[in-house]
Amino acid sequence: MSTGYLAAETVGNPMANMAIFGLFVVVTLVVVIRASNKNATAAEFFTGGRAFSGPQNGIAIAGDYLSAASFLGIAGAIAVYGYDGFLYSIGFLVAWLVALLLVAELLRNTGKFTMADVLSFRLKQKPVRLAAATSTLTVSLFYLLAQMAGAGGLVALLMDVRSRTGQSIVIAVVGVLMIVYVLVGGMKGTTWVQIIKAVLLIAGAAVMTAMVLARFGLNLSDILGSAQSAIAASTDPVVAGRDVLAPGAQYGGSLTSKINFLSLAIALVLGTAGLPHVLMRFYTVPTAKEARRSVVWAIALIGAFYLFTLVLGYGAAAIVGPDRILAAAGGQNAAAPLLAFELGGVILLGVIAAVAFATILAVVAGLTITAAASFAHDVYASVLKSHTVSEAEQVRVSRITAVVLGLLGIGLGILANGQNIAFLVALAFAVAAAANLPTIVYSLYWRRFNTRGALWSMYGGLAATIVLIVFSPAVSGSPTAMIPGADFAWFPLANPGIVSIPLAFVLGIVGTLTAPDDEDPVLAAEMEVRSLTGIGAEPAVEH
Repeated sequence: MSTGYLAAETVGNPMANMAIFGLFVVVTLVVVIRASNKNATAAEFFTGGRAFSGPQNGIAIAGDYLSAASFLGIAGAIAVYGYDGFLYSIGFLVAWLVALLLVAELLRNTGKFTMADVLSFRLKQKPVRLAAATSTLTVSLFYLLAQMAGAGGLVALLMDVRSRTGQSIVIAVVGVLMIVYVLVGGMKGTTWVQIIKAVLLIAGAAVMTAMVLARFGLNLSDILGSAQSAIAASTDPVVAGRDVLAPGAQYGGSLTSKINFLSLAIALVLGTAGLPHVLMRFYTVPTAKEARRSVVWAIALIGAFYLFTLVLGYGAAAIVGPDRILAAAGGQNAAAPLLAFELGGVILLGVIAAVAFATILAVVAGLTITAAASFAHDVYASVLKSHTVSEAEQVRVSRITAVVLGLLGIGLGILANGQNIAFLVALAFAVAAAANLPTIVYSLYWRRFNTRGALWSMYGGLAATIVLIVFSPAVSGSPTAMIPGADFAWFPLANPGIVSIPLAFVLGIVGTLTAPDDEDPVLAAEMEVRSLTGIGAEPAVEH
């Protein structure tokens, strides 16, 4: 059986798949339009008027966080690499403890719209806001790149679009839909899309998990054993030699590979607390108590989902088989949709595909509005313009920025099409952990921390991460690189977190200690009281 026939055989009915997705788009567009009737002020456009409860925001956070990487990339990584693929799930989940314990409540109490509100609270406004906005835009673009690549891979599977031109057109369509969501709905519309998507995604994953368990008599050991047998029976000699029930299938072997895994783990665990689009969600609730409730709800939902990925990944290996997964259009990212087709035919595949598309649309919309708000609020209103910028003007600038970011995301997504999206998201986490987290932690917990320390940490962490990524095997020098025909990779690790994150922390300390102590004791005391108690924090908007 040829590869082309095999791929075409497993996608089901392309028209049915796209009809179900089209229905979802229509429903969510109606929701976005209905939610957009009050989007005139910056608070309404950027934070949804702070009108969401903790449980609502927690579900939306889960919707924002459970991206295409979670559903497609991790399931695919587990199906092909087993134990090592599940490490992505563990890292993504444990990262929420850092966000909950270190930043959620304090960030909500201290800021207003963006991460830069916190970082610049007691430091020099213009340079710190510019650095924070630069970091936010960079992280958002990396994340956008991963989601757009996921869109290309998913439609490649559903429509059996094997040409890069056809997949590029699909990525462009996703980008246009994302821009429409943001322009029309703002944060309120985007949040409702994320809530709908989170419910559908977790419910869909739960149903598929139950179906996999039922097929194996509710015996997880049988699933694992069948997965290992399917791997051993693979016609690919590399795949057939893997032990997917033990560590090392992806990150074992050489010392470099093991260090690369450690680097990945550090980036995943520390990255969440520095992701701007996740941090911005804490401003959509009225109080710090609701911010805490948001994270607790998010951890519960995300934890349940990542347990599902273990069954789905091994289930895909056992039921679909690694050869069929790797041969299908979309590669590893096709594991979950192919499993859906095997379990429930065209209908289940169409539903799961629509949910995966919804995942991509909701996440990229959240990323875009975060980056647009950061540019409008932190750069345009605070750095570029000398006059007082009205809220209506900030909203208008953020909408223009959203269009520009959408077009840039489309271009980068086309470039990254075909990469494993869980891996691409891990790079975004590395950038967030190096460029943002040290400055956030120092600003909230170290009174001596000053402007030089913030700038050295943010710019140094950002530059080091980008440079190491560009000159890593992720970009060139390997068959799976973004530019496979070139080789300028002198840095041996695919994820630079083990170098760039500690470097950013050190730069924050060195920059602070080599600059005069210019702390304003009044501002420092105000920030400490506000972050710990919430007194003086932005009040809830009345409706």
